[in-house]
Amino acid sequence: MSENWKPRTRAVHAGTRRSQYGEMSEALFLTQGFVYESAAAAEARFLASGPDEFVYARYGNPTVAMFESRIADLEGAEDAFATASGMAAVSGALMAMLRAGDHVVSSRALFGSCLYVLEEVLTRYGVEVSFVDGTDLGQWRAAVRPGQTRAVFLETLSNPTLELIDLEAVCHIAHAAGALVLVDNVFVTPVFSRALAQGADVVIYSATKHIDGQGRCLGGVILGTRDFIRKTVEPYMKHTGGAMSPFNAWVMLKGLETLDLRVRAQAAGALAVARALQGDARLSRVIYPHLPGHPQHDLALRSMETGGTILSLDLGADKAATFRFLDALRIFRITNNLGDSKSLVTHPATTTHQRLPDDQKAALGITPGLVRLSIGLEDPEDLIADLKGALDAV
Repeated sequence: MSENWKPRTRAVHAGTRRSQYGEMSEALFLTQGFVYESAAAAEARFLASGPDEFVYARYGNPTVAMFESRIADLEGAEDAFATASGMAAVSGALMAMLRAGDHVVSSRALFGSCLYVLEEVLTRYGVEVSFVDGTDLGQWRAAVRPGQTRAVFLETLSNPTLELIDLEAVCHIAHAAGALVLVDNVFVTPVFSRALAQGADVVIYSATKHIDGQGRCLGGVILGTRDFIRKTVEPYMKHTGGAMSPFNAWVMLKGLETLDLRVRAQAAGALAVARALQGDARLSRVIYPHLPGHPQHDLALRSMETGGTILSLDLGADKAATFRFLDALRIFRITNNLGDSKSLVTHPATTTHQRLPDDQKAALGITPGLVRLSIGLEDPEDLIADLKGALDAV
């Protein structure tokens, strides 16, 4: 780790590998295989590869290795494994460590695909999963079983209602029972992350979001100890095929160079939008962690440098009226992505969380009038005017 460098410097330079040509930009190695000087050299490399020796792109690639080294350095982790998507990272981290008879405790407020992995995939193979209200530490204590619970899984900020979990407290509960803590940290971003310092064992990102941040590529990454990444995650991922492509890794490396600048500007814009809309009589809720009305506002101020780039609005309206609001927006683009340089809007009840039964949506606060906003790099005043104009149209 580049211990004397500040995070912005690490995001530009850490993990760089240069070829014999001394290229300025990171090299893009578009190759699926590697050649050896002799049969004996091939045998030796398959037995034990060195840090600059590769055997197959599904196992590792110089460009991908640069991205893994850089994001690990930025996060403060010992190692990382880059994956084909964020969900490849979530499912890979869980599947790699669990087997029939194991027990997992998870917060209930999760992205729809994460819920699918926990509810449908893991249970299909004999893993028992218990869900809790992530904000209730008493439920965590009651659900975790010493000696049987192998993993605790949560989103540091839930999607889309932005519930904030006391990560440090949950880590104490989990570790006392011998469980590892895995966190989906996508809303917090590597720029504002304190997950490892707060006790998390494994940090997972969808690199598709803020790390790329410009709507170009899919990607994900699992970060943790070197033993966990290389002895647990890597064997599973390289045999099941979830590795990141070299081209996507190169795009992610370029994204990391501007990540800090982009995310800080987006977070400042999100706070400005949230403050401008708070108290608007046409909205029943404005959800943003650094607004005083947020249920975990004090925890957010203690644990988050900013409130992040995402906020949610509840129009207190039915689907038809909410759709009219969405269709009246001119700057915000309707999509299910987030963390982009362009401002985006999502209707979770009919897209990302549409498979949930109505009673579960209601329990999670996903109403017909709820919309999730991902703030981009546009001028906040233009975004505020766009939102207020759409509210006028409704």
